Amino acid sequence: MIVAIVNFQLPSDVTAEQARTLYADSAPKYRAMKGLVRKYYLWDAEQRIGGGVYLWESRAAADAVYTAEWKAYIKARYGKEPAITFFDAPVIVDNEIGTTKVAA
Repeated sequence: MIVAIVNFQLPSDVTAEQARTLYADSAPKYRAMKGLVRKYYLWDAEQRIGGGVYLWESRAAADAVYTAEWKAYIKARYGKEPAITFFDAPVIVDNEIGTTKVAA
């Protein structure tokens, strides 16, 4: 599994409510996205940072989404191009379903 952390600077006039609405409006496009296991939207009011934490089945699945077109979409929607950091996730604890998954 791969974790991608995406961050971007938000415009100073975007409120928490507006960010929540923007995020909720974009959520359906991620619902059936191939290779995406889970996505968390991020909001930091003090530093004006938005973004997401994504859990992907593979790096190839993530790379298929994080294209130049996707980066342009994020920039057009939020005002800044995103920064993306990738991590391997060799162990995943999921308390919601009561499992621990260890990579082979």
